[in-house]
Amino acid sequence: MSPASVEIHPEDTQLEENEERAVIDPTSREDPRFKELVKVLIDWINDVLVEERIIVKQLEEDLYDGQVLQKLLEKLADCKLNVAEVTQSEIGQKQKLQAVLEAVQDLLRPHGRVLQWTVDSIHGKSLVAILHLLVALATHFRAPIHLPEHVSVQVVVVRKREGMLHSSHVTEELTTTTEMMMGRFERDAFDTLFDHAPDKLSVVKQFADGVYLVLLMGLLEDYFVPLHNFYLTPDSFPQKVHNVSFAFELMLDGGLKKPKARPEDVVNLDLKSTLRVLYNLFTKYKHLE
Repeated sequence: MSPASVEIHPEDTQLEENEERAVIDPTSREDPRFKELVKVLIDWINDVLVEERIIVKQLEEDLYDGQVLQKLLEKLADCKLNVAEVTQSEIGQKQKLQAVLEAVQDLLRPHGRVLQWTVDSIHGKSLVAILHLLVALATHFRAPIHLPEHVSVQVVVVRKREGMLHSSHVTEELTTTTEMMMGRFERDAFDTLFDHAPDKLSVVKQFADGVYLVLLMGLLEDYFVPLHNFYLTPDSFPQKVHNVSFAFELMLDGGLKKPKARPEDVVNLDLKSTLRVLYNLFTKYKHLE
């Protein structure tokens, strides 16, 4: 810890003795991947809460009091939290936030997630804590979004000691790889296949936009898929995700189990995920000639 040499916001000078506050280094805020992560999460929240007519513009300012987080969790988990709808006082806000975060904890703790946020950090408008929370929710609920991988930020930790402000820099990892964030650590036959023949599997990339998957389901189940139900020439990530999601719905209608892969994994050219989907089709329809 050294005396603060970075730009200190006015509210940081109001710290109590031994209290600390973490702020993202301005350089990290300008990182394209960090900006993309923030944008993707904001767009996701707004999509989830579109029926609530809630529009989030700035994560720190819009999520700190627990109101939006409550609505987001209720929508994602299809539940109703027993909390006050509107609270203006700081005590009331923290009580609501506490209830919301406890509900999040109940969801995530059984899966072994390390919780990287607290009531004080969220209510204190720590963007790092809010991002950790949102990334955890997005991955847990398999949000139909693509989180940029390997996003890290430099965080300036400001602490008041003996009346002086001291600062230190730490690196905070916000996202890793999609596979790690989704918790797929187990190896199986597909991993072995990739170890020995990764160069022979590029053919599955042609399924990435979902068009072949949709048409294949129509052929296997012997019906015509109306063209207005999917994008025949998708030219964007959301359109491709729509196609793969639609193909998954057709698989469920055909009696297959819900694919373990996410539509986003297939669109992102995750070959193992694509192979698992195709293998399920093979085992279901291998009797067809």
